[in-house]
Amino acid sequence: MSRQIGVLAAVLDAMLEHARRDAPLECCGLLAGRDDLITRMFPARNALASASEYSIDPQELISAFRSMRESGLTHLGIYHSHPHSENTPSPRDIELAYYPDCAYFIVSLAPLSGRAIRAFEIRDGRAMELEVVWQ
Repeated sequence: MSRQIGVLAAVLDAMLEHARRDAPLECCGLLAGRDDLITRMFPARNALASASEYSIDPQELISAFRSMRESGLTHLGIYHSHPHSENTPSPRDIELAYYPDCAYFIVSLAPLSGRAIRAFEIRDGRAMELEVVWQ
C-alpha cells in the first residue's frame, strides 16, 4: 500500500452503522475533511435501492458539496457497502470512479471479509488499496 488516508474513528463507526442500517441494500455517501484527514460523513440515500450497486441523487450531491464548502471542508472520499460480498472494488465500482483524487471506501458486512472497511485509490481503471489510519 503506497498511500495512507486518515479517518476519525467516529466516522468509520458511522459508516459501519449506515451499512448495517441499510442492509440488504448498498449504502452510500461522501466523506470530507482537511489535510488528508476525514472528519465528516455525508450519508446519502441509494437512489438505485439496489443490493449490488449504488448512485447518489444529484440533488443530494449538490447539497453535500454545498455543506462541505460552507464548513470549509474538502471532498476526500466516497463510501458504499457490499452487504453480501468482500470489500474489493467491483468492475462497476471501477468504471464509475469519477473522482480520481478521492479515496473510495467499501464497507463489507460479509462475515469472512477480513477487514470490515477498506479504502482504495481508483485511477485510470485500476484500484490500489490505501492504508486506513484510524485517528
